[in-house]
Amino acid sequence: CFLFIAITGGQRNWVQVLCNGGVASAAALLYLGSAGMGETPVSLWRRSDPAAPRQLHLPTLYAIASLAALSCSCGDTWASEIGSVAGGTPRLITTWKQVPRGTNGGVSVVGVLCSLVGGLVVGAAYFLPLPLFLDSNESVTLSSQLAVAVVVGGTAGFVGSLVDSVLGATVQFSGYSEKLGRVVNAPGPGVRHVSGLDVLGNHAVNFVSSLITAVVVPLGYYAFS
Repeated sequence: CFLFIAITGGQRNWVQVLCNGGVASAAALLYLGSAGMGETPVSLWRRSDPAAPRQLHLPTLYAIASLAALSCSCGDTWASEIGSVAGGTPRLITTWKQVPRGTNGGVSVVGVLCSLVGGLVVGAAYFLPLPLFLDSNESVTLSSQLAVAVVVGGTAGFVGSLVDSVLGATVQFSGYSEKLGRVVNAPGPGVRHVSGLDVLGNHAVNFVSSLITAVVVPLGYYAFS
């Protein structure tokens, strides 16, 4: 999962790893605690036998939460890294005004599409090992598992990137340094305020975005199942 974490100064530190992968890791541990080491198909409702009432399958919710958190991190990173280079002049998601490149909360069409694609990639990666580990007796089809994986992954990449952008535009400071000629994330002399309050740093925004996505996407899956 850490392949999709943005690199700062050429190095990753434990804070970045925790904020980008902590929620997914916690959900994965919950999955292991409820389902064990084996792989189970993504199916929200189960029956012990055809005559029994449906029962909520918690391991599925935990698996979707982990997938959603990873897709959020990947989608946001793709949107930021590719969108800032190829997306043209970004617009602040809360006001739709044009802002300098690198502004927290700035979005572009290219960036949004990249967030969707990044989530789809994580969903596809989640699906690839399933044919090797699923029990042949499980009454599921691989096409249904692929559909769930890519839909959840793509949705989480898209939603997570938007959540990150809203947080970045509102509670994360962005200012333009005349001396450096670029956007900076902290107020100071010669820094013109562009957007956001100086409440959360970049790592905290990533963590909160991942957490919100890991909660919202499984709830959405539950609501539409």
